[in-house]
Amino acid sequence: MTETVQLFVTCLIDTFFPHVGEAMVNVLNRAGVTVDFPAAQTCCGQPAFNAGLRREARPMAEHTIRVFEKTSGDIVIPSGSCAAMVRHGYLELFKDDPKWLARAKSLAGRTYEFTEYLVDVRNTADLGACWPGRLTYHASCHLLRGLGVDRQPRALLAAVKDAEVVDLPGFDECCGFGGVFSVEHPEISAEMLQRKIDNLEATTSPTLVVCDAGCLMHIQGGLHHQRTAAGRQGKSQRVVHIAEVLARNGCRKRNHNA
Repeated sequence: MTETVQLFVTCLIDTFFPHVGEAMVNVLNRAGVTVDFPAAQTCCGQPAFNAGLRREARPMAEHTIRVFEKTSGDIVIPSGSCAAMVRHGYLELFKDDPKWLARAKSLAGRTYEFTEYLVDVRNTADLGACWPGRLTYHASCHLLRGLGVDRQPRALLAAVKDAEVVDLPGFDECCGFGGVFSVEHPEISAEMLQRKIDNLEATTSPTLVVCDAGCLMHIQGGLHHQRTAAGRQGKSQRVVHIAEVLARNGCRKRNHNA
């Protein structure tokens, strides 16, 4: 019997990167999984929670729990930050409310980040993906430190045919997004972003792989839209979600190093 999982797509992917959600479904289907999408889902409440607005975050967290309680199977999230919110943030948010804490723990026990689910639950690393060219990987903060997920995306990338995966200097350093951090401290955020872009250039890789849409949006924006003293950067590199890499299962003649 085919396993069914619930897709918690996240706000940023739903709004700005729907193609990443489509790629994720493609990959999960290829791994032998059927994907359901609870239409009533909305923000998990992480931005408000991280800003210290716990009272404002709670209704969104309660709504998320109610929506997914009506479903069965594992919940898969293409974002380390949102997965960390459900797994850890909800437990903190409801720590003084035994009834909601029990419901939050039940949800947390079903929730996995995308690469974590593929490698640790499905025991799958080689999905027949093919990406001709050089890749490098940025580890997002919540994924690496919040969930302890690092070997999983690396195992998936190592199995991609025709890909040359090179190390990114400072791979574990924050890109400067941090949700509201980039809004409250734009100057510091910009310096962190520039360091990440400089490190990417040092790899000579045309493609940076991430597992979180926040990092994708921030670094991509820096590469192509950030203003410097010389004007907009307009770099040639691009940022992709790991689902986009894994979804490509037929190598073409196109050279991504070109």
